[in-house]
Amino acid sequence: MDYKYKKPSLFQALIPIIFLIVALFINVRIFGDSALDGSNQVILLLSAAVGSLVAIRLGMKWDEIQIGIVNTISSAMSSILILLLIGSLAGTWLLSGIVPAMIYYGLQVLNPTIFLLAACIVCSIVSVATGSSWTTAATVGIALMGIGKALGIDAGMIAGAVLSGAYFGDKMSPLSDTTNLAPAMAGTDLFTHIRYMTITTIPSISIALVLFLILGFMQGGSGDISQTDEILTAISSKFNISGWLFLVPATVVFLIVKRVSAIPAISAGVILGAVFALIFQPEVVASVANWEGSVSTVNFVGIMKAIYGDITIVTGNGIVDELLTSGGMSGMLGTIWLIISAMVFGGVVESSGLLKRIAEAVIQKVKSNGDLVAATAATTIFFNGTASDQYLAIVVPGRMYSDIYKKKGLAPENLSRTLEDSGTVTSVLFPWNTCGAYHSNVLGVATGAYLPYAFFNLISPFMTVAYAYLNIKIKKLKQH
Repeated sequence: MDYKYKKPSLFQALIPIIFLIVALFINVRIFGDSALDGSNQVILLLSAAVGSLVAIRLGMKWDEIQIGIVNTISSAMSSILILLLIGSLAGTWLLSGIVPAMIYYGLQVLNPTIFLLAACIVCSIVSVATGSSWTTAATVGIALMGIGKALGIDAGMIAGAVLSGAYFGDKMSPLSDTTNLAPAMAGTDLFTHIRYMTITTIPSISIALVLFLILGFMQGGSGDISQTDEILTAISSKFNISGWLFLVPATVVFLIVKRVSAIPAISAGVILGAVFALIFQPEVVASVANWEGSVSTVNFVGIMKAIYGDITIVTGNGIVDELLTSGGMSGMLGTIWLIISAMVFGGVVESSGLLKRIAEAVIQKVKSNGDLVAATAATTIFFNGTASDQYLAIVVPGRMYSDIYKKKGLAPENLSRTLEDSGTVTSVLFPWNTCGAYHSNVLGVATGAYLPYAFFNLISPFMTVAYAYLNIKIKKLKQH
């Protein structure tokens, strides 16, 4: 490979990566869950500064580094716009009753004789609707833990079912920040990424469901499901639940199938969500607006608040109130901050040739597509265990391997799928990772207790690697 500046040694190329890993490890130990509030972004920027010093040592000027940073950030602008729209979509779908309806019908899947299977399905539905495994675990997950324990089911099994469903939904939902982050890092678009993920994700969740079904029948029993009834009552008392609400997500799915671009498809979902909110939930819109004025003014304020800001639908049930919240566009700003900080870091190490040097070392070891996907999966899991953050486990390997996949003639969705199959889902398996610490605390189950039963999370990375070695559905770059 030709280098515009002095060719770095492998050690020089690894200096900013090593600094990033060590600094993130220390940072997460100190801040814990709060590391997501901004300190991780600062670490990324400090790592970019370290990379800049190495680049200058190699003969690069600051103006050239800055151009590299700006170009890299520009490549992520469409993803940033999509994230803002996703935030507004979550708000209008909550206000219109679409998300509550998904939760309402999903909870009715519960059956004590197949509890673990049902719990996984319910959490999948809720997580797809909300785009958040954290919200799913902290709300429906807690309720399911109580119900499952009342049925005499092992707590580790319940938590494993909850987290398998929660991470399936988090991984497949267009509302999820990681589902938007992975294609942004890999260089593909949101809906292409989701479509391509189904190839490995559906078999993984299918195997997990079969295993939960077997465990469920082994457990058997029946018990009190009054908590579920209370949740259903709270939702139905606040919202007009109707099957007609599903016309909105059905329309968005139709647009996706027709390969309409992400921005117009999501925008249509936002607008339809707002219209259905005015038709089906005028009282909820008024309560969110909390505004004096004419009906049209109140409706306008309520819709706008759902689109741009924090809203909570108060039902009087603590679990439901926690679930029925949305941050709107503003709720996505933390993830956008992370993307920009990651792109600053990526711009430095890419434009200076540092990532190219690391890529050379990787390519020398990689003999097949299977080797490359396995190396990617191993790197993301390594970052989950060292950087202790699922976002960084997607961001850094995404930037590291992007050019390697292109050089191997592989479409970027191969990389984005691998990042999610091995990065997003394994974060919850490490007790010191922010995800593992959070879910263990929320569900009241030690990571080691639920790890053997988090079937979906365990199967996913093996599935993506197996597909690569067997050369199943490995998409090539189109030759121009």
